[in-house]
Order: sequence, then C-alpha cells, then structure tokens
Amino acid sequence: MKRYYRFAALLIILLTVGLFAVIKLTNTDKDFVGNDDVIFLNETAHKAASGDIPSEDAEREYVILDINGNTLFDSRRDTSEVLTVETAIQKRYPYNYVIKNNQITGSVILTDGEKRFERLRTNIILIYAGCSLVLITAVLAFGAYIRRTIILPFDKMKDFASYVAAGDLEKPLEMNKSNMFGAFSESFDIMREELKASKARELALQKKERELVASLSHDLKTPVTGIKLTSELMAAVFSQNEGQQLTVTPDMTAKMNNIYKRAEEINVLVSDLFSSTLEDLGEFKVNCTDENSAVISEIVSKYDDRELVRMTEIPQVIIRTDKIRLSQVIGNIIANSYKYAGTPIDVSSHIEDEFLEVSISDSGQGVPDDEIELITNKFYRGKDHGGKEGSGLGLYIAKMLMDKMGGELTVSNKNGLCVTLLIPLG
Repeated sequence: MKRYYRFAALLIILLTVGLFAVIKLTNTDKDFVGNDDVIFLNETAHKAASGDIPSEDAEREYVILDINGNTLFDSRRDTSEVLTVETAIQKRYPYNYVIKNNQITGSVILTDGEKRFERLRTNIILIYAGCSLVLITAVLAFGAYIRRTIILPFDKMKDFASYVAAGDLEKPLEMNKSNMFGAFSESFDIMREELKASKARELALQKKERELVASLSHDLKTPVTGIKLTSELMAAVFSQNEGQQLTVTPDMTAKMNNIYKRAEEINVLVSDLFSSTLEDLGEFKVNCTDENSAVISEIVSKYDDRELVRMTEIPQVIIRTDKIRLSQVIGNIIANSYKYAGTPIDVSSHIEDEFLEVSISDSGQGVPDDEIELITNKFYRGKDHGGKEGSGLGLYIAKMLMDKMGGELTVSNKNGLCVTLLIPLG
C-alpha cells in the first residue's frame, strides 16, 4: 500500500508540473493566430480593397487604416489607443494589408485576438486542471477502496496471527459484510477456537500430572520417614547392646547407617520434587518473619553431618526470612557441596546495604563458565557430575525460595563453587 501512495503522490506531482508547463507555454505564446482570425483578416482586407468599408459596429474589434495611417473604420469599444501597423507589430496584433491593383492601399488590424487567446488559454488550463482532478480523485478513491476491502482485512489477519503466535487466544478476529475474505477470516477464527480448546485441555492435563506428582511425593514421605525412624531405632539398640549378648559387628553398623543415608537421600529427593510441583501449581507459600541472624549458625550445624564447615562470625542483626525455607536452601547448598566437591566448606557473611550477604563456598573444581548460569535451572545437571545421583532440583528450589523471600541467590567460581545468598534485613 505504501508503493500505491507513492505512485499517487508521484502522479499528483507530475500533473502539477504539467499544469505549470501549460500555463507557462500558453503565457509566452501570445502571438498565436487561429484559422478563423486569418480568414477574417483576409475577407475584411478583400472587402476594404473593393471599397466595402463597414459603417456600423461589427461583432469583432478591428481597425481599418489607409496607406497614410488614417482610420477608415474602428469597431473597438475603447478607441483611446492610436493604432498603426508598427504598433500592431509591437503588440503582436494580427493584421493584414489591403491590396488593390497590386498596391498596398491600407491595412486591417485585429485587436480582439489577444482576448480570444486568453479565453482559449483559460479554457485549456481549466480542462487540464479538471481532467487532472478527476484522475487524482479516481486514483485516490481506488486506493481507498483497495485499502478498505483488501489491505485492512489483511492487516487485521496479520495482527490476529501475531496474537495467536504470542498465545493470546481470547481475542476474536473481527469480520464484517464488506470483507471479501469473509470465509477465509472465519476459518482463521475457527482455528483460534480450536487452539484455545486444545490449550485448555493441555493445561488441564498438565495440572492433573502435577497434582499426581505432588500427591505421590506426599504419600512417599510417610514410608520414608518410617524407614528413617526404624534405622535410627536399630542403630540405637545396637549401640546400647554393644558388648552384651547381642553381638554388633562393624558390618551391621555400616549397613544400618547405609539404610539411614539412603532413606535421607530419598527424603531429600521427594522433598525437592514436592516443592517443585507446588511451585508449578502456584501453591508454594512462604511465611517470612523477623529472625535473629544466629539462626543461620543453627541451620548450618544441623546439615553439617561431616563436620567440614568452617564458619566465620555472623553479624548480629535481625533478618526477614522463613526459617523453614531458609533451612531448606542452606541444606540443599551444603548437600550439593558434599556430594560433588567433598571438600571443607567456608561460610562467611557481612552486611551489604539492606541485606545480610552469606557466602557458602567449597574448594572443588567448580562449574564450567558456560554452565554457571544454567545450574539454577530446573532439572539441569552439569556435564561433569561424575555419575552421582541427583534430580537437578536442589539449586533451582534454593533460588526459587530466595526469590519468594525477597532475597537473591547467585552462583560463581571462586577457587571452587561459591553460592551467595542475599537475605533481607528486618
């Protein structure tokens, strides 16, 4: 459509230039003499040569002069101007000589030729301007018709397609009776309705799947908790009866500890899966309250089952957090470090603006730079995980929890992997 408008603008410019050219040419060609003027001059000169000089006003304005320049006849309305052949030549008046017996006896000068030319010039300009106006109006009207019946319907379908591509299936495609693509547009809108219904079915199915995973995760926690309690009880019994009639071998103790560790791994995996599913369902909640920063030391000690954590003094401040969720965050980070690095863990903290910044770092190999931004993604596991079991949910859940608590979690390489937590101050 832009090209069409350019064509219309170019046509208007050309017609305007043509109009100025017509005006210029007709303005400079005032010595134009029509055939009727030539015929009139010849007839009048012939009559004057035969002595037929009019005595009354004629329809046209002209002057008949004798050889001495005396006026024999003057039909002009304004006779103030003295005319001679020389004056007629200067003013480009059409004229002719009166010849009798092969001798010039006078002249006939036509003075209304310029007025007739002006009328002709005006008529030419008006006709040209009228034809140009009709042509321009027709071009613009045709352009408006094309825009209304073709361009605008296509623009609506283009916008409709962009809405569908963006996932907006609520807005219907507008249609009207003058649209020549009515059936085509109706098919597009039917497609939108089908996509909308299909998307609704897909979302409903996904929700059911997540609810099923959440239900299974919740149901699995009960037997896992039972296994853990049983293994703890058996370990306690073995410990109390060591040296008595019940013989407790190192192998039995190791197997009891292995049962407990495996049950704890299952418990962590199920908890992570349950938290992730609740997040997908939009039902994951946090309850932030004011806590003393000393709670961080308690949480770290709780998950430091290998006693490899080296922690500096934590500033005594009030933090705004959910203690249970913060415990889940720090527990996941320490468990990851023990699993993949197996080195001592350094925990340091300081006040940074309106946050308590806590850094938890190990001395392992770290993560490749091209993966450092990916390891907090859902289900992502690094290429060098060494075959160790995992779900790829630990750091994802930790980051998600920090975001929900108004904080932040970032990961970097600093002589190993360093996870930094920004916890809002109370």
